[in-house]
Amino acid sequence: MANAPSPTLAHAPIEVDWVGGSQFEAHRPGGPAIRIDGDAQSAPSPFDALLAAMAACAATDVVSILQKQRTPAKALHVRVEAQRVSATPRRLISAVLHFAITAPGATGAKAERAVELAVTRYCSVRSSLSEDAVVTWTIDLNS
Repeated sequence: MANAPSPTLAHAPIEVDWVGGSQFEAHRPGGPAIRIDGDAQSAPSPFDALLAAMAACAATDVVSILQKQRTPAKALHVRVEAQRVSATPRRLISAVLHFAITAPGATGAKAERAVELAVTRYCSVRSSLSEDAVVTWTIDLNS
């Protein structure tokens, strides 16, 4: 049996305003803005923002999952290392998310499960990327 298409859900519109040079401000109408700099001089570049969005998306889910496991995070840091195709459009080929988690009482298995679920199942940013962009992770747990 063929998979039926999933129902869709509209996302709030995002507006991007040019502020000069290679700099832009992105925001929801009436919401807070983030600066993006195409030259990565005064703010993250668009690709930096993509990687940051993926890391923040996964980290949000990790925090939520750890809370549900009753081992809430006290601190969480994610460093992203990425590889891109050298030719235009220089798309993402792979990324490694390095999670440093402080969660008293958490075990390595619980932290691994939280990160795995966050990256492979719940992170909508990761799921929106091309499937051939390999995303892996490491975990440094301080419990």
